[in-house]
Amino acid sequence: MRAEFPPFRLGKVLATSFTATLTERRGDPVEHIPVPHRLLDWLVVSGLAVDTVSPAQLALARELRESIHAAATAAALQETLPASAVQIINGCSERGRAAAVLTSDGKRRWQLNPGSRLEDALGVIAADAIDIVSGERDGSLALCASPTCQAAFFDTSRSRTRRWCEMNTCGNRMKKARFKANRLRDPDRGVGRVTG
Repeated sequence: MRAEFPPFRLGKVLATSFTATLTERRGDPVEHIPVPHRLLDWLVVSGLAVDTVSPAQLALARELRESIHAAATAAALQETLPASAVQIINGCSERGRAAAVLTSDGKRRWQLNPGSRLEDALGVIAADAIDIVSGERDGSLALCASPTCQAAFFDTSRSRTRRWCEMNTCGNRMKKARFKANRLRDPDRGVGRVTG
């Protein structure tokens, strides 16, 4: 991985991990795949390695990413899915060629063949998005409670009450902000008060 880029936010769900390659959508957006070779990096860590990505293919990948985000957001809000997003997701799914294989521990894994193209990897991501948006998988779509993030994520918690796309980033940031606001309102609150 190249250190000059922000780290990836990798989750357990491929489609929402892909949408997390653009973070802080409602604040100062952070693009995690600004150049084609960075998309190659993300595909490698996601188990979908391909040989090359052109600038035009990067644009196609970003179009799919934004379409998944739009559809997942609409599903989380129980709104009608945007027709253009559905068309792009379906088109990518139809063009991709990958095999679903069964692992020895009984899980499904997608396998690209040697010489697979970016469109094949995008087909896998689109198929994953179709599974979660259509409700085919156990879980529910939700939006991050951080006002600067609002990322769509797939909540598989037992209670389906998860609030943050990622606790280590958005959740901690919001908890720190709430703690600081409480301290400003009531400076005598808490133990071990730090002055300075």
